[in-house]
Amino acid sequence: MAENTTKYYCNYCQEDIRGIRVKCAECSDFDLCLQCFSGGAEMGHHKKDHKYQLIDNGNFSIFNEDWTAHEELLLLDGIEQYGFGSWADIADHIGTKSPPEAMEHYELMYQIGNIGKATIPSNLNSKVIDHTTPLDGPLSPSLTTPFTPVEMTLAEQHELGYMPFRDDFEREYDNDAETLVSNLTVDVNDEELDSMLKLTHVDMFTKKLMERERRKRIAREYGLITAAISTAATTKKVPTKKRIPREGKEFREKMKSLAQFMSAGEQDQFFENLQREKQLRLRIKELMRYRRHGITKLPECSEFESARHKREKRKENKKKMAASATKRGVKEEKTKEDKVNDLNDFQDMKYSQGFNYLSEKEKKLCKSMGMKPARYVTIKTIVVKDHLTRRQGISTKSRYPSNLDKAHRKRIINFLTDTGWISSS
Repeated sequence: MAENTTKYYCNYCQEDIRGIRVKCAECSDFDLCLQCFSGGAEMGHHKKDHKYQLIDNGNFSIFNEDWTAHEELLLLDGIEQYGFGSWADIADHIGTKSPPEAMEHYELMYQIGNIGKATIPSNLNSKVIDHTTPLDGPLSPSLTTPFTPVEMTLAEQHELGYMPFRDDFEREYDNDAETLVSNLTVDVNDEELDSMLKLTHVDMFTKKLMERERRKRIAREYGLITAAISTAATTKKVPTKKRIPREGKEFREKMKSLAQFMSAGEQDQFFENLQREKQLRLRIKELMRYRRHGITKLPECSEFESARHKREKRKENKKKMAASATKRGVKEEKTKEDKVNDLNDFQDMKYSQGFNYLSEKEKKLCKSMGMKPARYVTIKTIVVKDHLTRRQGISTKSRYPSNLDKAHRKRIINFLTDTGWISSS
């Protein structure tokens, strides 16, 4: 800012008034410089015997000779406009002082001096507490413990919106959480209720930050960040995991409740150890069985197993032969029964016209539909004849009996197709 220039001028000589000016108390907006006033200047309605006031433009000192009253006002106005601590902007606003001079003068006169003692209370109700220390801060674990880096290409980072070096996402969980504290200010004049409300907002924001950190930790430990990348953008091949047997999957489902206490690597190692323990138990049980049979050396185990397999195979063959003989007997008995049952089933249509022209399957089809053999033979003849006509390239329209059920017609056509009388095309 340029050096201060006065806004007042002498109404008589029209010169700028830089020092003390004489203001007429009876005339409206009439000022004189000291020279014109001492000479008894009169102009218009103004007379030299009018009452007057001596007014200084701020060039007098308040605390010391180095600072005028006008500079003091500019200092306070700059602090209010640019904020406490922006000494370069405040000094530029004053125009005649440097930043160190402005800071030193404010501290001496307005903080340490009598004005500070009279206006700043010695015991403030709200004190700023450092919440980032390892002992007191709720966020200290995330600030002091280095996070596990996630390896991914630049294209993968852009696609996922993830910044590995900062461990931040472009869009975080509860992305608008900062609005709780973005507009909060600390004021010494706040009432107790206002202070408690602001502290509650800070506590809510802190909990949201802790939840963000928890989700990030889970995503890193269980590989969810790399798993979220689409296959098309992934340039690095991720090794496929070993196929887990059905028993292993069932066991993992039962042990899911322990996943909250372990990371992904610890959980995989836990299951591998359990599988190893299971194998060792089976091997110990097998060795104890060898010992019961008098085997004390490993080479003898293969001979014992070979002889055991031969014995079990002979027993299995005997069982198969016995089961086969039993099955043949049952099958023969069932065939005889089926023939008798079939004769009984077809007893009501045995003497119907066209019965002798039907196969066993056709007889069963007619019985299931409740259709007489002659009617079935007629419909069969129509279907086969129309099929042959179409095969020759002649278009024709099938003429079925008027009272033929559509479901019966469809069953007959499907039956003729399955048995090879007509083709599906």
